[in-house]
Amino acid sequence: MEVFSRDEAHEKTQKYDRMREKKAFDESMAGVKGLVDAGITEVPRIFVDHPENLQSALASSNGHFHVPIVDLADIVKDPSRRKEVVNEVRSASKTWGFFQVVNHGIPTTVLEEMLDGVRRFHEQGAEEKRRFYSRDFTTSVAYHSNFNLYKTEAANWRDTLFCVMAPNALEAEELPAVCGDIMLEFSKRVMNLGTTLFELLSEALGLKPNHLKDMECAKGLVLLNQYYSKCPQPELTLGTSRHTDSDFLTVLLQDHVGGLQVLYQNQWIDVSPVPGALIVNIGDLLQLISNDIFKSSEHRVVANNMGPRASVACFFYTATPPSPKLYGPIKELISEGDPPKYRETTIMEYVSHFSANAKGDGTSALQQFKL
Repeated sequence: MEVFSRDEAHEKTQKYDRMREKKAFDESMAGVKGLVDAGITEVPRIFVDHPENLQSALASSNGHFHVPIVDLADIVKDPSRRKEVVNEVRSASKTWGFFQVVNHGIPTTVLEEMLDGVRRFHEQGAEEKRRFYSRDFTTSVAYHSNFNLYKTEAANWRDTLFCVMAPNALEAEELPAVCGDIMLEFSKRVMNLGTTLFELLSEALGLKPNHLKDMECAKGLVLLNQYYSKCPQPELTLGTSRHTDSDFLTVLLQDHVGGLQVLYQNQWIDVSPVPGALIVNIGDLLQLISNDIFKSSEHRVVANNMGPRASVACFFYTATPPSPKLYGPIKELISEGDPPKYRETTIMEYVSHFSANAKGDGTSALQQFKL
């Protein structure tokens, strides 16, 4: 059996009908997990990425840089500690666009059960998963592999269960039976944490604590329950290509496997798993309304041959129903010397533009909304 180098594999991807193979993969409704279960030993060509995109994907990140860790303990009872945390959140949001939080109030048992729920869904029989398979992202629950499968050159090595959890609450019977109850419990707790985080972010911008909440930044919640199967040739593909998030804020639960990297000072830095911690990152919409004070940073997930890796990305934005509310730079943050950098947009317009142009090359959709 042939094993290709990166350049050879990429060359071979140019000599076949890529769209036909993507369509066959999509119509199987079995996802990447289905390929692994079938016993493949080589990465199918639709997943082979360009060598430039894979550069340093498997290299260790610079040990001099570590994503900031923010301890949320005592921020309600101790005003001086809260001020310190606000300063830490401000610094991380302006420079990294990423930080991890500990003592966030969600029990470790809930986090572990949520990850187990993700594994139970993706590791169950293909027929059970197919009942939820859809590329209609106006629905509240959809299982798929690669939301942008037909837009990117190379597919990513992951499968996703997409669930809209708020503002319209789902009933347990609308969710997969193997994970529905824990998804409802986890979402409720993440929404509470989101309120706290948006208060801290508001204060970090010099605004009143309820400012971002009153703007309905914390109103909607979407869960992306991701499953990254063990990859036979991780040097040829990515779990998730470089991108920014299209929401206001993302809270990420990742397991012990790791693989998430953030681009910081033009270097890919590992976001190493910290037991019990949650990762928080600024989304494009928060960069827009903060008028570039906060940074929505590029990040990616490398493939691995240790897996599987499970994660839950909690996106704070209102996906459905569409809201007519316009979002632009917050007026308290603009002045004659610092005018608005972006035009107003609705969440749906921004997310639709983001999705339509999600090529996996790190190009920010924010550029299209600049004044």
